[in-house]
Amino acid sequence: MSSSQPLIACPNVACTNPLNALGQMVCETCQTPLLYRYLRATGTAAAQIAVQTQVAERYYVIAPQIWLDLQPRFLAEAPETLPEEIMPYGSLYPQRLHIPRVYGFCQSDPESQLNILLLENVPLDAGGQPFPTLRAAWSQATAVRQVYWLWQILQMWTPRLGLKVASSLLVADNLRVEGWRVRLQELFADPQTIPPTEAAHFLLTPLAELPSLQALANSWQPLIQTAQATLSQPLQALWEQLQDPSATLPLISAQLNQLLLEQAALLPLQTQVTGASDVGMQRSHNEDTCFPTLEDLPETNVPSRNPLIPHWTIVCDGIGGHEGGEIASQLAVRSLKLQVQALLTEVAEQKEPVAPDLLMEQLEASIRVVNNLIAAQNDAQGRESRQRMGTTLVMALQLPQAIRTPTGLGNTHELYLAHVGDSRAYWITERYCHQLTVDDDVTTREARLGRALYREALQRPDAGSLTQALGTRDGEQLHLTLQRFIIEEDGLLLLCSDGLSDNN
Repeated sequence: MSSSQPLIACPNVACTNPLNALGQMVCETCQTPLLYRYLRATGTAAAQIAVQTQVAERYYVIAPQIWLDLQPRFLAEAPETLPEEIMPYGSLYPQRLHIPRVYGFCQSDPESQLNILLLENVPLDAGGQPFPTLRAAWSQATAVRQVYWLWQILQMWTPRLGLKVASSLLVADNLRVEGWRVRLQELFADPQTIPPTEAAHFLLTPLAELPSLQALANSWQPLIQTAQATLSQPLQALWEQLQDPSATLPLISAQLNQLLLEQAALLPLQTQVTGASDVGMQRSHNEDTCFPTLEDLPETNVPSRNPLIPHWTIVCDGIGGHEGGEIASQLAVRSLKLQVQALLTEVAEQKEPVAPDLLMEQLEASIRVVNNLIAAQNDAQGRESRQRMGTTLVMALQLPQAIRTPTGLGNTHELYLAHVGDSRAYWITERYCHQLTVDDDVTTREARLGRALYREALQRPDAGSLTQALGTRDGEQLHLTLQRFIIEEDGLLLLCSDGLSDNN
């Protein structure tokens, strides 16, 4: 380890003089933008390394357990066989909105065999400063955001319980917030393997009670006691139910969801929508299909007669060549139009909001029907292997469910997102741009299955190849991603094909 003045290397491997002083934004030699990749170094050994220390001639400690990679052009070290303890990061990789991913390992001391685990996609801003803890940001949050944060934690509980890392949600300092979303600094194993010093310092509930809904209730108690006044009574009642040994997650989730919808419905909601497509510079024809297009939209200040506008948007990007891809994408949009319109009619007839799980089941069933329509055409035309036509899909539905509030009926502000392939969804505000989807490609598959670290998998020749798309196989083999969000801030939801999102 060293305390000399650090220099950051240019990511351009062809650069003849790659070293630059910290703080510069572009390389002095070749003008390539410099990469400032901030990482979290996990464990008690990393916590003891002093700030402004250079580690392994590669990393610079800018704050306790926050390291800057001075050589981002090179892959971080990793063992040939990945250790079992990092597997939960891979299994939870599709939840990258909330979970960091493994960057690599670092042997901080040549005489030590201890490898420090390094994480990226951690809750740090562009300058490497950590986002506030949930507890620190709590008092300044609106009522709907407070409930939304708790709802996100509850949705994360069961997957982490199965992977024996549910304790990560009980560590006070570990829960960070960036605007609407809750993020974890790292994953902690459940109590039998939590280092005693870390447990004693961070955990908000006795170790003997971990992990249980009662433990989760104990960790929420300081938050509930300082929640917005309008939430005091319902959250206290929820907390008391969580303390009951007979409490079940579905019951608690349903009650918290009801409170979330009631609070969201008190906010105004105005939506506008538009759509466009461009052939680009590399093809002679366009295989994208989207809804709505400019032709679907009414004139300014004229209400739309189409019940799907402005609630439903979709982008499909066909694969399988000129004779297949565009047909598949058009068929997907055309068929889903009819099914979503029927769903909206059905929802409008309900006296109470439809449960999120049921809505997702209906959306999933609709998409599987479309998948099988395309697959049936492939079968009828004798298409095999790579000749089978298919399409990616990213679809958003702002479900106009009504819920009663003290001021009348309001919109529940629910946004449902469905995704297959590498078309993406982004949520953009003045402060941040969040990628909401994770590509169904080889890189994601390898990281999720623990076969390789994310950046190692990116080096494969087939890294960006799709692992699934609509229509290429039977619907029972399709693994859809469906997510649900609450719109509680101004923003732009961008749905796009990889023609727009490639190369950042």
